[in-house]
Amino acid sequence: MCDTHVLIKNNIVYFAKNSDRETGEAQLVVRIPAESNNKPQKLRTTYIPIEPAASRHGVILSKPFWIWGAEMGANDQGVVIGNEAIYSRVIDKKRGLIGMDLLRLGLERGDTAEHAMHVIIELIEKYGQGGVCGYRDQRMRYDNSFIIADAGQAWILETAGRFWVAKKVISFSAISNCLTIGEDYDLKSQGLEDKAKQKGFFKSKGAFSFKKTFDTRFIPYFAASRQRLQSSHNCLQQTFQGQQINIQQMMNNLRTHYDQSASPATGTNRDVCMHAGGFIRRSQTCGSMVSRLWDKNSLHFCTGTSAPCMSIFKPVSFDFDLNFSVLNPDEQTVDGSLWQKNEHIHRRLIFMDKKRHVLQESIARTENEMLSVFEEKEFMPSKDDMIKADDIVRKWTDRCFHEYRHHTFHYPSMSLYGMFWKKMNAQDGFLL
Repeated sequence: MCDTHVLIKNNIVYFAKNSDRETGEAQLVVRIPAESNNKPQKLRTTYIPIEPAASRHGVILSKPFWIWGAEMGANDQGVVIGNEAIYSRVIDKKRGLIGMDLLRLGLERGDTAEHAMHVIIELIEKYGQGGVCGYRDQRMRYDNSFIIADAGQAWILETAGRFWVAKKVISFSAISNCLTIGEDYDLKSQGLEDKAKQKGFFKSKGAFSFKKTFDTRFIPYFAASRQRLQSSHNCLQQTFQGQQINIQQMMNNLRTHYDQSASPATGTNRDVCMHAGGFIRRSQTCGSMVSRLWDKNSLHFCTGTSAPCMSIFKPVSFDFDLNFSVLNPDEQTVDGSLWQKNEHIHRRLIFMDKKRHVLQESIARTENEMLSVFEEKEFMPSKDDMIKADDIVRKWTDRCFHEYRHHTFHYPSMSLYGMFWKKMNAQDGFLL
């Protein structure tokens, strides 16, 4: 389960996303340079080969280690994309392109947000969507929705199989694990209503609504998708109505819990910042990203770690001379990764309320210090500024690892939540 936010004000576009995945599914942040392609062979995605493009843009991706595609990312043209799982009525059991592949392809090939959206649409219509999207859960299949943005505009693209609709964002919006576009779309797939009638999804009674026609109720109900969506809208509305918007507000929106006084043990699927906790609540936020886009510059921040309420956002850019602390050296290696190191801390502190609160206070102070580097330069940082900002969070991360890494696990034996995490630790290899 995931949530993606976008907000447009004063000619600045803010993008934010939490990626909720299985507990042991490491999410790595990688940076891949632009490249011209002189190779005629097919491009291998997660499940299927497709026709290659003549060239690709440089990309920054936050991606599950085992998947070719990504949950969220940016390209060197100033485009950002986040995707959400949609449990539509037409999910295909055949292999095709999964949503994360479509996201990466949109970034690699898209010059603008609108262009990237049409890249994704063309690929959906040509190859279809399909394939297992779960790490250990081999039943996890879904279609996708996307927020696609650049410094000038933002779009919501929602799909059901090869059907799709798109809507331009005016001020702010969010997507979650349910369809949001009804009758008020700006673009649609060719022959949408007629094809929906032919397949028996639309009965011609009243106006055609994409979400009523293709959405399901069962999984979105148990996933509390609409409650999370409403929580996201409430956060964005409050942010939008403020006199000034800063990027830390978007970061803190991703840290939202439905009951702000609750601990991870008592969290629910209504939380934007998701904590796993059993059969119904199997996902946790495994990575988060926030971007600030305007015509002069784009700034990107990723946690590279689970649980944004216990993580600090770290800067990253397309300056390949700089080796940012959030970056993984490759797309697959989990051992020694930032995500794995931090998971040792995360899994200890979910049951240690006092230490977790101390950590959260430290995060707020350090994040303020890091962001002040950008604010002082009016978000036009030099190379030295980027180094300084990254050094602040690098030192903080090292201190936290040394301070908390060797605390013992305090999981109460009679707690179902404790039993769940003992099982996850054994399964995921976090035993010491």
